[in-house]
Amino acid sequence: QEDGDSCSDYGSRDKPGTALGRTVPDGNVLFPDIFHTDHLLFYERFKAYQDYILADCKASEVKEFTAEYLEKVLEPSGWQAVWRTNVFEVLVEVVDVEYSALKAVVQLSEPFLCESQDSTFTLECMQELLELKERQIPLQELWVVYDESGEFDQTALAVEHVRFFYQCIWRTWDEEEEDDFDYFVRCVEPRLRLHYDILEHRVPSGLVADYQNLLSQCEELYRKFLNVRNSISSSDSDSEVENVSMVEGLKLYEKIEHLKQKLKLIENPLLRYVFGYQKYSGLQAKGLRPMGTRITHVVSSTMMASLLQSLIRDKLCPESCGEELEIQFHNDPLAAVNACYEGDRVIICPGHYVVDGVFSIADSVELEG
Repeated sequence: QEDGDSCSDYGSRDKPGTALGRTVPDGNVLFPDIFHTDHLLFYERFKAYQDYILADCKASEVKEFTAEYLEKVLEPSGWQAVWRTNVFEVLVEVVDVEYSALKAVVQLSEPFLCESQDSTFTLECMQELLELKERQIPLQELWVVYDESGEFDQTALAVEHVRFFYQCIWRTWDEEEEDDFDYFVRCVEPRLRLHYDILEHRVPSGLVADYQNLLSQCEELYRKFLNVRNSISSSDSDSEVENVSMVEGLKLYEKIEHLKQKLKLIENPLLRYVFGYQKYSGLQAKGLRPMGTRITHVVSSTMMASLLQSLIRDKLCPESCGEELEIQFHNDPLAAVNACYEGDRVIICPGHYVVDGVFSIADSVELEG
């Protein structure tokens, strides 16, 4: 009983009614509403993974720890979900859970509700597909149907945590990493922080694009590496072909390790800014303008008359600097900085700005704001 209660603080089982929102599914088919769980805050996911799911487990123990967590909080049957893939959505009912496999045993709900990109997914077709899968569906492919009683809140949250983890945190090569360190500290926390830093526009878009590109390259090379390794392990001979495969495997392994190190640089909150700085630090200073003029760059998302008067009075008055000023107006801080030459001045007015890039200042400029 104590083990069961240890996870009950995270959720709403002790409150009357659900504490979660609902989402109306898109599309032409009238699916029931589903729980709205993909909006969770950083600290909510952090607390769930650290305190309830992963704790101090090793990478090789992630699936085992996750299964133990699900056994405590996931309702074993009696709930509906929308099964989503890239090509169809269908309403199913969960009749059992294979915790160790992180899968639910399902049957099609009545009446049959399905939406697909073509008309081939009939009732008979879906029945056959489920039989091929032995009626077992990965939990991350299920979106729990909304229930206002609160009985299935923890089920919806648990499924969301599994889905988010395998979509955004887990890497296929994690199990092969060194197991001497706490997996949560080594991988989960930095990747989770990076995910939310990207959502909140704290990471330059160029660095985000670099990270996604590196991740795609690493995943593709790792798939090739596994194919080569499997071909070697399944071969009985000591042939020249096998020797060539071993050399190819070693080359792939070295490339993968190099990409993984770059990924870790970006995932580390401190090192990713150093990494970004080093990447853009090769810029050459522009120096003074050919005519020797200096420009004041004013950044404002919206220029109101009162703001302009205040700027003229406090910042731009010619008497205050003893000479006529040349002024350029911008609505993007990055554009203003990129337009600067030696000795320019940038004034950033109050407002909310989304900076789509990296500030790289090679000249001596004055920045206010």
